Formats: sequence, C-alpha cells, structure tokens
Amino acid sequence: MDGAYLLEVLGLLGRWLHVIVAIAWIGSSFYFVWLDDSLEPVSDPEAKARGVSGAIWSVHGGGFYHAQKYPVGPARLPEHLHWFYWESYSTILSGFFLLVVLYYAQASSLMVDPGRLALSPGWSVLVSLGVLAGGWVVYDGLCRLLLSRSVLLFGALYYGFVMAVAWGLLQVFPGRAAYLHVGAMMAVTMSANVFFWIIPGQRKVVAAIRAGDPPDPMHGKRGKQRSVHNNYITLPVLFCMISNHYAFTYGSPHAWLILALVLLGAVLIRHFFNLRHKGVLAWQYPAAGVALLLAAFALAAPVRASLSGAAPGLEQVRPVIEARCLPCHAQHPRLIPAPPLGVVLEGDANIRALSRRIVEQAAHTRAMPMGNVTGITEAERKLLLDWEAGGYR
Repeated sequence: MDGAYLLEVLGLLGRWLHVIVAIAWIGSSFYFVWLDDSLEPVSDPEAKARGVSGAIWSVHGGGFYHAQKYPVGPARLPEHLHWFYWESYSTILSGFFLLVVLYYAQASSLMVDPGRLALSPGWSVLVSLGVLAGGWVVYDGLCRLLLSRSVLLFGALYYGFVMAVAWGLLQVFPGRAAYLHVGAMMAVTMSANVFFWIIPGQRKVVAAIRAGDPPDPMHGKRGKQRSVHNNYITLPVLFCMISNHYAFTYGSPHAWLILALVLLGAVLIRHFFNLRHKGVLAWQYPAAGVALLLAAFALAAPVRASLSGAAPGLEQVRPVIEARCLPCHAQHPRLIPAPPLGVVLEGDANIRALSRRIVEQAAHTRAMPMGNVTGITEAERKLLLDWEAGGYR
C-alpha cells in the first residue's frame, strides 16, 4: 500500500475516533458543570443527614431522573460507581495519534517554515513535545501558587502564558501548525488535570470511605476546581483544532492578535453560560465576547492589493497554477493520493470559478502550497495579487 495513501487512511480514522471521544468528553464536562450549578438546596432532613448538599429533578428521553450531590461522599458507597475518565484519556491519545500521523510524519512540509526559524524536522518535533509537556508544568505551577489567593490573577497569568507560547510558536512553525499546537498544549493540560488530580483524588476519597475513614474534602474541592478550568479551556481548544480549515486566521499577518482575541472571546462566552446555569443573566459577557470575535475577523479580512502595473490575464497566471498548484490540485495529483477537499484546478473554467480562493490561499494567507512544497516564488505570489487587482481577467 502506498505510504501517502496509508497516512490519509490513518488520518481519516484518527479524526473520526478523535471527534467521537471528544464529543463524549466535552459532553460530560459541560453536563457536570451545568449539574453542579443547577443543584437546588435540599430541605429533606433525612437527605441532609445523609450528607446531600443539593439535588435536582430532570426529564429526558421519556424518563425522569433525580440527581443528588454528596460534596465529600456518602457514608456508604454502592458496589458499582461510574467513573468519567475514559473519555478524557481516549481523546488525548487519539489526538496525539493524529499529531504523529498528520504532523510528525510530515514535519518537513507542515512544521518547517524556511521563512521563520528554519528548524530541522527532528527539532520541530522536539519543540512540539516540549510545548505539550511544558504547558502542563507551567499551568500546574500557577495553580499551586495562586489559586488559593486570586482566581482572577491566575486566569490573567495563564492567559498571558498561553498567548506568549502562541507568539513564540508563530516565530517557529507555520501558522497552521502554531495554532494547532496552542490547542494541543491546552488539551494536554485538560487531560493531565484528569489524570494527575481529579481521578487520583476521587480514588483516595473512595478508598477512605470504604476503609471507614473520614475522607479529605480537599480532594473534592481540587477536583471541582480543575474540572471548572477544563470547562473554560474547552472552547479555545475547539477553535484551535478547527482553525486549520480556515487559513484566513492563522495565515493573516495579525495571526497572533486574532488568536488572542478569539480565545478571550470564547472564555467570556463560556463564562456567560456558566453564570446562566446559576440563574445569573449577565449579557455583558457574551456581548464583549462577540465584540472580540468581530474585531478578530475584521483583522483577518484580506486587504486587496492595488495594481502595480498592467493587469495580468489568465494566460500569464495559468503557468503559475500549473507549476505550483496542480501537483496537488489535479484530478490525479502526483504528490498526494487525491486533491485536498476535492479542489481541482485543471482547465480554465475551474481556475476562473476558484480564482478568489486561489489568490486568498496562495497570496493573501500564503497557506498554500503547504510547506511551499512546490516552491512558489514571491514574484509569483505578487503576480496573483495583480491578477486579483485587475479583476481576474
């Protein structure tokens, strides 16, 4: 089996698995934050005596459910407890599998940009691994130092750290890889919260109850704290993961500022929903979040170039497209098994139909050719911009 085709198949299966398990993880995370914030105080003396702090009745799928929360733990545990951790572990493992298949195996074209810091493919992979691990170390250190003192200060410093990493990665990696690695770093932190703190703390509480000892309430408080962090980080991670389909974000000259605005906007919107669960209607947060998103997309809008000379026509542009685009975007491309997204640029009719997209990808965002595998020159990118300024004649 052809190696490039095998990578395509592995990438498809990996993405499919990753999306499935991520839906399960995000769904359970959102549900439990909603549940915690929606619990009503119990008035039943018997329930209070059992240690129940809150409860809620809900209806779904034709049935009724009664959820109760024990902040520390019941006096006696049932034989069977459902644990929520496979969703997190499956998501991070499938995500790392995708990182290996889609980026590490193709590091020379996807993680090396000669126009930035020209690292070797091997060094690019090492930088990637360092960012994933270092992101967790810094986050965990900030949690230990600051969270008992100031949640706001912690949030500001962690946001500043994430954006500092984003700026650094944009000096090293192509924009597409930089954005994805920012998301991957935060995703690793989320899963590490589950692996190092949430699940071990829960296991200690369970062991203490079953041994007849009083459990330490700090495990529950810390687990809740880290779970809430994961809830806020989710939307920024999702944006970073889907951004690779939208070159106008990571390919913009303002890529760092765009990412900073979008991530902050996503956190504010998430905060609105978390407050709404508690019955607080604070419209200023989504309003500010939407304003930040609009500002980001205004920054990302391509600036149309003015014509620097005589307007080139299709007859002058066609050789550039044939040499730099058709190796991938042909009916039967020579560099990859199939044209990406089914985009075929053979024939004048296809070129004219996709003229705006060609110029956006190759000249404005410079996202294509990916890794500049076909060696497009600056003069050729300028020719495409002049073609656009002249009305694609």
